[in-house]
Amino acid sequence: MKLANLVEYQDKAVVSRTIIDKKSGTVTLFSFDAGQALCEHTAPFDAMVYIVDGEAEVAISGKSFHMKEGDMIIMPENRPHSLRAPKRFKMLLTMIATG
Repeated sequence: MKLANLVEYQDKAVVSRTIIDKKSGTVTLFSFDAGQALCEHTAPFDAMVYIVDGEAEVAISGKSFHMKEGDMIIMPENRPHSLRAPKRFKMLLTMIATG
């Protein structure tokens, strides 16, 4: 089974599929159509983003990162971050609860 095939692109939408959902953390696969975004927010623990397909713009504390398939980045806890799709992309988001 290919990870990228577990969620499809939808026009003008962000789609998610939870793969693991435990008290200790979550693993979620997302697809973003071009032009879609998640507004700036914070999370109470670190999150790892892995780009499965396409290209994404990830901003962390005001610093922008252009990411492509195969790239990963850690979004530190309690730091503002956002994601934007200049082109369609899929990402795997892994969050592990601390404490």
